[in-house]
Amino acid sequence: MIVITFDTTTDAMMMENFAKANNFAGRLIPIPNEISAGCGLAFEAEITDINQTKKILEENMVAFDKIYDLGEVK
Repeated sequence: MIVITFDTTTDAMMMENFAKANNFAGRLIPIPNEISAGCGLAFEAEITDINQTKKILEENMVAFDKIYDLGEVK
């Protein structure tokens, strides 16, 4: 699982819109305690390839702060 953080709430909402329009499975969540970011929202997704995800977001001009690998959720 990955968590994508954002500098602003607007960026988080843009990510949610991009995800819905492009069948990018995931959802907005409150930012986990162990992560700090400029915005209180993060996007959680069941993705394993961070580099591919970063490339897709950059190619589609979706602004984000960082992508964290939180491992497998149990």
